[in-house]
Amino acid sequence: MTLSMEEAIAAIGAAGQPFEVEQVEVNGVTQRQFKNAPPTLRQFFDGARNNNETFLVYEDEEWTFGRVIEEADALGYALVHTFNIQKGDRVGIAMRNLPEWIISFAAILSVGAISVSLNAWWTEDEMDYAINDAGLKLLIADTERITRAHAPCARAGIPILGVRLDDLQPLQPHVQNWHDVLVRGVPMPEVELSPDDDATILYTSGTTGFPKGAVSTHRAITNAVMAFASNASLQAVRRGPGESGGGNPPCFILIVPLFHVTGCIPVMMSCFSWHFKLVMMYRWDPERALQLIERHKVTNFVGVPTQSWDMLENPNFGKYDTSSLTAIGGGGAPAPPKLVARVESSFRQGRPNIGYGMTETNAYGPGNYGDDYVSHPTSTGRTPTIIMDFEIRDDEGHPLSRGERGEIWMKSPTLIRGYWNKPEATSETIQHGWLRSGDVGRIDEEGFLYIEDRAKDMVLRAGENVYSAEVEAAIYDHPSVNEAAVFGVPHERLGEEVACVIMIKAGTTLTEDELRNHVGERLAAFKVPTRVAITHEPLPRNPAGKFLKRELRVSYFN
Repeated sequence: MTLSMEEAIAAIGAAGQPFEVEQVEVNGVTQRQFKNAPPTLRQFFDGARNNNETFLVYEDEEWTFGRVIEEADALGYALVHTFNIQKGDRVGIAMRNLPEWIISFAAILSVGAISVSLNAWWTEDEMDYAINDAGLKLLIADTERITRAHAPCARAGIPILGVRLDDLQPLQPHVQNWHDVLVRGVPMPEVELSPDDDATILYTSGTTGFPKGAVSTHRAITNAVMAFASNASLQAVRRGPGESGGGNPPCFILIVPLFHVTGCIPVMMSCFSWHFKLVMMYRWDPERALQLIERHKVTNFVGVPTQSWDMLENPNFGKYDTSSLTAIGGGGAPAPPKLVARVESSFRQGRPNIGYGMTETNAYGPGNYGDDYVSHPTSTGRTPTIIMDFEIRDDEGHPLSRGERGEIWMKSPTLIRGYWNKPEATSETIQHGWLRSGDVGRIDEEGFLYIEDRAKDMVLRAGENVYSAEVEAAIYDHPSVNEAAVFGVPHERLGEEVACVIMIKAGTTLTEDELRNHVGERLAAFKVPTRVAITHEPLPRNPAGKFLKRELRVSYFN
């Protein structure tokens, strides 16, 4: 007999169960959390010691859990004794997906410092802002990121620990080589940690043109890791333990950046915590992904819908054995119902899934899986979840009834504690323990949540948040621009692409390529508009003076 979601949650969260839930009060807010969640992330890392099973596969490299921990011990020792990193200091990570990214993350958190994830696609100016905003004491970076971060770090007097520096010889001033600094065989320094110590800062694009550093505590992340693990138990309790992947042990493929919350928490930290194999890709390539899925019998494919499209559209898709896959999906953007149906019909036992989370929730939220997703392909899943409550509220913050449309509010121990050095933004987003998502949606009578719009002026491109104000600010730097409006337009593969309409000043000229080059010099490539319209006419506005972006979208890009 199939259990309801409420019955399944009650069963796995009951007393004595691994995912037992308890009521606690944190900073004056009562919430549900996992009784068995480790107090800090160091316990998760320590649990991998002396484990000789394969953890990471990267190109031709294989790293056991034990080897990763030994390297993290050596780095933790160097952080404290070479770089004088103290509890609460911020240490940045700026590199592509490499084993050293994960080692750095484990070491930084284990010594009580705060890991600051820098977007590997950022320009020098964007790096400069985050480095100074976070007040980094050290940056750990690969060669490509050092070329963009060296000048900002030099100006701020911040040393850089370089990873895989074969292409960077001789070393630049203030840069030290990972292999010259780390001494293997030393112990991880002992540091007293508590659940509500700050652990991570992940930067999110800002509506004012500057990114905000979202700060999470150890409690928030350990509960998020437990919550993602609980989803498998929920499905097993509801439908039985079938669909096990033919007996293959859990194995994830890392196809999204570690500096994103999805790659870091539900993928990497789930593997670290529960001792699953993690296959890391050098860069996203659908055919290479298919090769790795077949070779390593990957069971979990977690990315943005774009990547599922790419895999299915690859002309050689049918040549590869994908029978090990049990779950295909992820989040970061809505998936078209057509994609849900294609995933359901294209894999022997892999089922489609999607999750609704964000940096501010440590990627956790309602998920839609298997039969529920096939029957409700436009929903992101059932509410409430085991440790997250939801309300749909009106503009005044009053709760609305089932079926009514309003802003989505969430309450959970997985929420960030706030934004780094931005108390006003924090108080605007988090109120009495509830997070304002900035998304507009509704909850139906069955408890399914539907995301229908965004309250924030944001483009969601292939899982990347692009805030219109940030791009508009860069466009307005061009001397020919009089007015500029940036917004998203639908794109089958990316979900949305960045579009803009520009009114140029009288007597000036501007081409689309000139505009793109101008923005590309200031912002990361994914923020550069791909659809550009240039006009001599004023852009339409409402009585409050705001651009009518829906009208512009229809007029120029329909």
